[in-house]
Amino acid sequence: MRKFIKRYFIIIPIGFFLVLSVFSHSCANTTQAPTGGPKDTIPPVLTKVSPLIGSKNVPTHGTSVYFGFNEYVKVSSGSSIYLSPPQKKAPKYKIKGKGVLVYFEEDLLPNTTYTLDITNAIQDNNENNPFPGFTTVFSTGSSIDSMMITGTVLDCKTLLPIKDATVMLYKNHGDSAVFKERPFVSSRTDDWGYFVLRNIQDTVYRLYAIVDANKNNIYDPDEDRIAFLDSLIKPREKVNDSLPELKKYDMKDTLHCLARKSDVELRVFKERPSKQMLMNKERTAPRSAYITFMAPDAKIDSLWFYGFQPNDVITEFNPTNDSLLLWLNDQRRMPDTLKLGLVYWKTDSTGVLVQNTEKVDLVDENMVKNKHKRVKVEHADTVCALTLKGEPEKVEDEGFTIKFDFPPIIGKFDSLMFWSVNPRQKEQNEAFSYYRDIHDLTLYHITPKVKLQNGWEYHFKIPQRVFKDINGHWNDSTEVKVSLPTEETLSSLSLNITTSGDSRYIIDLLNEKRSEVLKTYKIEFSARIDMKYLKPGKYSLRVTEDKNRNDFVDTGSLLQHKQPEKVLFIKFKDSEYINIPEKSDIVQDLNFKELFK
Repeated sequence: MRKFIKRYFIIIPIGFFLVLSVFSHSCANTTQAPTGGPKDTIPPVLTKVSPLIGSKNVPTHGTSVYFGFNEYVKVSSGSSIYLSPPQKKAPKYKIKGKGVLVYFEEDLLPNTTYTLDITNAIQDNNENNPFPGFTTVFSTGSSIDSMMITGTVLDCKTLLPIKDATVMLYKNHGDSAVFKERPFVSSRTDDWGYFVLRNIQDTVYRLYAIVDANKNNIYDPDEDRIAFLDSLIKPREKVNDSLPELKKYDMKDTLHCLARKSDVELRVFKERPSKQMLMNKERTAPRSAYITFMAPDAKIDSLWFYGFQPNDVITEFNPTNDSLLLWLNDQRRMPDTLKLGLVYWKTDSTGVLVQNTEKVDLVDENMVKNKHKRVKVEHADTVCALTLKGEPEKVEDEGFTIKFDFPPIIGKFDSLMFWSVNPRQKEQNEAFSYYRDIHDLTLYHITPKVKLQNGWEYHFKIPQRVFKDINGHWNDSTEVKVSLPTEETLSSLSLNITTSGDSRYIIDLLNEKRSEVLKTYKIEFSARIDMKYLKPGKYSLRVTEDKNRNDFVDTGSLLQHKQPEKVLFIKFKDSEYINIPEKSDIVQDLNFKELFK
């Protein structure tokens, strides 16, 4: 035995440790991995701010602000760290222990109250729980400014809130200040378009809001959208941390967010560019192209295509006169490059409109690419392309439409066919009228002269070889059949409108998200509008005061102190939306004179 122990003395401890390691390994590998406890859903808690909130005589050079938390955090959005008054360079940051150190690359201004906001900037390190937000205030002088202004920023067309708009106050009341200077005080809007300009001086300001494309806190009319208050503004309320307007709410907390008081409402618009020049060009087909200008109301003195007769050129401006469609009514084989010449009024280096001559090459890339290839010609390439459309829900108000790919040069409208089929299958020819759209020379409207009836079928047919387009192609035969909707769940909305006759009004029925126009009406005098065949659901009703009667919403002008044309969304029983139930006929009286007072 003594010999055995002596012989295997070294092997025994090694074996012991091997057995121990195997046992430990088998104990660690259980059938279920450890969970680590319940998931952390608690956001970081702010435990320290240095300098202290409300500190005075803070140094202007080398200043930094430290935000300490109860756990390790990270910066999820550096752009959400916002200093007011803003500097040329945005604040910088770095993680320091359980906190974030914010520092500035420029000296602070003397005798100035600053606010530093970190809303939407911080998350915890493990579960990405967002810190709700916080604003600290300090001064480089001996006092803290104590006044405040609140407000809301909306899109001028949809009246929906604008998030992350920059709201700016200027003590300089000159029109050029917003173009050249950074604001005296600024803030950003939240998800509801809401803003608070806090800890400001008790004085008179100019107030602006911009959708700041490059985040430089200066208005660039070529890139940014803007809103402005018509008059000067003076704050009337003092900062008090107990005010709901100064609290940081969850943006999903609709009740509290909407309950906040708003002193002013600003409507953002895109200003007409101040410079005029030719911007873009494109050859869209062998006989068609377009050119666009930087600003609306482009003025062209003359235009021609080299090698073609002037009367072969067909042109059409869009409603704002900043995009020009071009067609050539010539059946000759087109070159791969059309040379366009035009004389128009262009802004020179001094900002003055002067007459300018330009030559533009319009290249057909497909022709160049396939120049030496045999291209297979399809039947669709040899016919006058058009779309005949009639929708059951709209045919009673809007009739039928014919949309051409290229302008027709021959149209035998007396060959078009329109007839009805009653429930007994008896056919009868019906009368109709037609007209070309005032804004689109490739679009024609067909209006039935007969009152459409439920349960009847209505057929509209374009026979073969009725229309010939600029390519020299004739149309194929096409037909559309419609009947008025018969679903029992459909409803109607009738508007009894009273106006003074001083303006034209554009009434748009939109979907709930305000992203699609479903029906449009234009009126100048008191009238009744019947919107039929509406599906159950929520809708928005928009009314635009079209004072110059040009059929679209005119934008504003900052230098001319002109706001965009006024848009209202009609409230129904204190709701922004019309809730239309099944099988209902809703009647609403509207007095536009009072609404636009």
